[in-house]
Amino acid sequence: MEKLERIQPNRQVMVFIFMVFMSQGRTEPLRYFIQEETESRSFVAHLTKDLGLGTGELAARSARVVSDDDKQHLLLDPQTGDLLLRETLDREELCGPIEQCVLYFHVLLEMPVQIFQGELWIQDINDNSPAFTDGEVLLKIPENSQPGTLFPLKVAQDLDVGSNGLQKYTISPNSHFHVLTRNHSEGKKYPDLVQDKALDREEQPEFSLTLTALDGGSPPRSGTVTVRILIMDVNDNAPEFVHTPYEVQVLENSPLDSPILSVLARDADAGNFGSVSYGLFQPSDEIKQTFSINEITGEIRLRKKLDFEKIKSYHVEIEAIDGGGLSGKGTVFIEVVDMNDNAPELTISSLTSSIPENAPETVVSIFRVRDRDSGDNGKMTCSIPDNVPFILKPTFKNFYTLVTESPLDRESRAEYNITITVTDLGTPSLKTEHSITILVSDVNDNAPAFSQTSYSLLVHENNSPALHIGSVSATDRDSGTNAQITYSLLPTQDLHLPLASLVSINADNGQLFALRALDFEALQAFEFRVGATDQGSPALSSQALVRVVVLDDNDNSPFVLYPMQNASAPCTELVPRAAEQGYLVTKVVAVDGDSGQNAWLSYQLLKATEPGLFGVWAHNGEVRTTRLLSERDAARHRLVVLVKDNGEPPLSASVTLHVLLVDGFSQPYLPLPEVAPERGQGDLLTVYLVIALASVSSLFLFSVLVFVAVRLCRRRRAAPLGVFSVPEGHLPGHLVDVSGTGTLSQSYQYEVCLAGDSGSGEFKFLKPIFPNLLVEHAGREVKENSNCRNSFVFS
Repeated sequence: MEKLERIQPNRQVMVFIFMVFMSQGRTEPLRYFIQEETESRSFVAHLTKDLGLGTGELAARSARVVSDDDKQHLLLDPQTGDLLLRETLDREELCGPIEQCVLYFHVLLEMPVQIFQGELWIQDINDNSPAFTDGEVLLKIPENSQPGTLFPLKVAQDLDVGSNGLQKYTISPNSHFHVLTRNHSEGKKYPDLVQDKALDREEQPEFSLTLTALDGGSPPRSGTVTVRILIMDVNDNAPEFVHTPYEVQVLENSPLDSPILSVLARDADAGNFGSVSYGLFQPSDEIKQTFSINEITGEIRLRKKLDFEKIKSYHVEIEAIDGGGLSGKGTVFIEVVDMNDNAPELTISSLTSSIPENAPETVVSIFRVRDRDSGDNGKMTCSIPDNVPFILKPTFKNFYTLVTESPLDRESRAEYNITITVTDLGTPSLKTEHSITILVSDVNDNAPAFSQTSYSLLVHENNSPALHIGSVSATDRDSGTNAQITYSLLPTQDLHLPLASLVSINADNGQLFALRALDFEALQAFEFRVGATDQGSPALSSQALVRVVVLDDNDNSPFVLYPMQNASAPCTELVPRAAEQGYLVTKVVAVDGDSGQNAWLSYQLLKATEPGLFGVWAHNGEVRTTRLLSERDAARHRLVVLVKDNGEPPLSASVTLHVLLVDGFSQPYLPLPEVAPERGQGDLLTVYLVIALASVSSLFLFSVLVFVAVRLCRRRRAAPLGVFSVPEGHLPGHLVDVSGTGTLSQSYQYEVCLAGDSGSGEFKFLKPIFPNLLVEHAGREVKENSNCRNSFVFS
């Protein structure tokens, strides 16, 4: 939308329309000639040859023809390079009475920008006949007129020019008059009636003659008018204008019916012959339509709006006629004064509405500016806003090129609305604005960006296959296909299992799925990389690290290390009846394959032959007596100890302990409780086996203790093991009392390690060390326990 305002432009590029710029094309204009009334689409010229261009170059460089006026009279075929007429041209309509009828045009080429100036000369043909404005001319001649007197006649109008225009006048044969053709200073031909002999009103009061106007065409054309001559009585003084010629200046914006000037003529005659009336003498159509004169007062008024851009001055012939028919001639020169009544005009010749980002200097538009006013009113400045990355470059005369000042970035701004402002230097100034919308097309110059550089996902073990475990997300600042992202898993060498067997990713939305059930005990965590690739050309991509942490579930029940439950014979613990309260009978040792609180174990006595006699410590699994033993207590006891973890839900395992109460280790045999007759032989065999195993173990244990004591004394170190002593009394060879802590059929050693940096207080149980390995283990036990903050060794 274009609008007129009176403001100052933001950034001015001063250009005077009449300043001559150095052309980027030919120095001399292209000049072509063609006759008027030639049919449309007729051949005018072959521009490819005339401009010295190659075949097809006009089409490749977006050639176009721009006329200086508002109408396009020419048509360019860029494929053939032919310049054709768009329509039939009428020279009289285009140029009127001007003999040299020239249409100016420009040929615009792009890549690079070149502009060539051209002229099309319209040649006149004899297609118009001379014509008189009136059908009859009345001429009053006094009878005392002398031979040789000249009487002006009305001129004929011929729209053709040059040799095809009006050339001469003739009049029908008679004995009193002939016609003389005279040339006016403006080039027009006027007829004058010449009197050949004296007139006698009484003899012939009236003449009727035919005046013929002939042009110079071949064949010639003609027009006629009847001249009626009335012989009048004598009136010997013609009117005379006081001032001639008259000169006056009129503003082009003068209102209609405004007075221009008043003329005055005087006649020396008296009476009717001295009265004067005024009129326009042989006015053209333009004069009659523009001006009027008062017959009585001689005041000339404006009948039609003036336009300086069309007609800059008028030459008006006036006459004063007295009552006797005599007339006097006068001339009025009217100069039209230009006013700033035309806003600048802007015509877009070439426009590129979409520009790829990151492109170097690019031609956006080629346009032309024009102001129909003159002087300062026709001088113009052209500008665009300051805050856009575009500049204006004057190209040729009043042509401008709008180009990018620097590469554009679509991600910063995808659309520009540029207002081109053209302001003239008139007072008050007039302005024209034209808005251009330019879109910045996307180029794939941004790689996808993940929302995080690394992702940490948590998943519980024993998950169901195809479980959604999390998502990754990436964005791309580009648009369209350049912003469409595809996700993928990247190859990794760090996993023992193929990555494709563990997880999969949705290529469209980045959702991650576990393909198989995970086992915390086999795989606690694993890492891999995911890629995000856009659909641009060439495609851009980025990576992110994903760490999957497997969370432990309570899926492993406690496992009892001691006493072993898969032995062929149940384990039996011997307790002397003289044992004090809190006597350590045995220790239940168990482990759990889980971690964290799922591996925290607690112990409790589930069943007992005699409740209240034995108790189990909840945290370490030690089985101790809860009171003094008596003779009334049964000799054989069966204890069921429950080991339970701290998981949710908790899992558990149970172990059965067999305890025998003996009166003393010196007895040749151990008394057994009365049993049913059918079970006596089996129980007796068990007692014998226990006694034999105890004897062998005692002897071996004694030898080992002596060896360890000797080595420890040499090193003068505190023994990590407890001090073992043998009572003064001689015990039977198959039983040994180990520091009052009870009897075991075999010697076991365990290490309880409380890690200093662990908040969970987990227990670390080593495998049992059998007697034949005890010596070797005792030497390296101290070194292994140095990594523990609190280390206890018990047997």
